[in-house]
Amino acid sequence: MDNERNAVINIGGMEFELILTTRATKEIARRYGGLENLGDKLLKSENFEMALDEIVWLITLLANQSILVHNLKNKDNPKEILKEEDVELLTSPLELASYKSAITEAMFKGTKRNIESEEEASKNVEVG
Repeated sequence: MDNERNAVINIGGMEFELILTTRATKEIARRYGGLENLGDKLLKSENFEMALDEIVWLITLLANQSILVHNLKNKDNPKEILKEEDVELLTSPLELASYKSAITEAMFKGTKRNIESEEEASKNVEVG
């Protein structure tokens, strides 16, 4: 997998790559109205259970992207898709909280732009 756009987490002793693909972005947009609304939704969840549900859904979605890519490239050796119930059984709420940074990292890597703004470019010009 391309390390430029993934983050790795451990669920039940197994490593999963979290990847923000175009497909995952569309699913997130469908659920939240866009990537920009995701942080607000996670931070402003009305209750703890709802916040856990959202994190479990996101982890499952992002972890399954690497599995789906693997299955696409290895049709003769597919891996089983991760289910939300699996994530709930194999994690503790404390672990889920720690996965937030991995989710953020995957999101950042998936949307990262290597474009220098004109303002930054002008600051880097040597004067004199």
